[in-house]
Amino acid sequence: MAEPDFYLSDEQRELQRSVREFVAKEITPIAAACDATERFPVELFPKLGELGYLGLRFPEETGGSGGSNLDYAILCEELAFGSAGIALGVYVHMALACAALEAFGEGDLKKTWLPPALRGEKIGAWAFAEAGAGSDAGSVATRAVADGDDYILDGSKLFITNGPIADFLVVVASTAPEARLKGLSLFLVERDRPGFRVAGSLSKLGVRASEMAELVFEGCRIPRENRIGREHVGFLDALRTLTLGRIASAAFAIGVARAAFEATLAYAGERVQFGKPIGTFQAVRFGIADMAVQIEAARLLCHRAAIAADRGLPHGREANMAKLFATEACTKIVERALHFHGAAGFMSDSPIQRFYRDCKVFELGEGSSELQRDMIARELGL
Repeated sequence: MAEPDFYLSDEQRELQRSVREFVAKEITPIAAACDATERFPVELFPKLGELGYLGLRFPEETGGSGGSNLDYAILCEELAFGSAGIALGVYVHMALACAALEAFGEGDLKKTWLPPALRGEKIGAWAFAEAGAGSDAGSVATRAVADGDDYILDGSKLFITNGPIADFLVVVASTAPEARLKGLSLFLVERDRPGFRVAGSLSKLGVRASEMAELVFEGCRIPRENRIGREHVGFLDALRTLTLGRIASAAFAIGVARAAFEATLAYAGERVQFGKPIGTFQAVRFGIADMAVQIEAARLLCHRAAIAADRGLPHGREANMAKLFATEACTKIVERALHFHGAAGFMSDSPIQRFYRDCKVFELGEGSSELQRDMIARELGL
């Protein structure tokens, strides 16, 4: 299916081509095995770094590759086309851990960790979620108490992507519990820091190539210079990056939807029933046509939000709309893909069943569909 590339520059079309080539060579062949074994292929990080993909959107003076939010959306779609789980691990590293460090890190902390992270030599994780804190960020119970030149960190984190493989974590902790959301700070915690441990890996329904863990902090002493950003409001400062996260989530969903669509289009021409390819039957033809329309519409919404962000224009509503539409469209498209594949798609060796397990997470992460609708309604003045 041809992409609406009339607004893409020659450089962006080349980026799209080169990432597709990388995905076809390095990700697609191992996607099923990584899903089955619930293993993230950490050897990909240096390769992604060497090609400059991990540094997209980061300033060149910090070791980044430059580029735009639209460039990043292109990268996200192509990575997810190969493996949603691998794309998720890369996203958490880039758009959460590294982005917080680049935006708010200072001095030696930033110089020590960001350049090797953008080269793929160090892996980052974003340690925010807890058993009682998800959409309600003010409920974070992990505490960081000032003690002389240090902070002492106590608490636990749950559902942390990259937790088992991360070299460093950007941890959200409460430094002023009574202030709830306005009392949350960010800290960089090294993997070998005493008082920190990975309590155990978590098994998931989908995006299984991304590794997830529960983390525990017990009297974990952190030097003040490891604080990222301002005390008490570091997390609020970082919230502005979550708008870009919704653009990435939309792009991931488009990538998975496109993979399911392309597989279904090919299958419809190969699978013969009643003496004819099933693609000749109206129900299948119309279903595949709907898939194509939804993918094109989702990509245009996603890219519109990215372009608005690149131009410094308001883009919160656009990002919310893109995320809502693309993620729900992805779920519908993958369900139809499985339906049209029939028993063949239901088998464990079919990529369709992997897409089916992967797609739902996009409606949940970066704000659920219900939260997106609420934010859109508020933007509309309701």
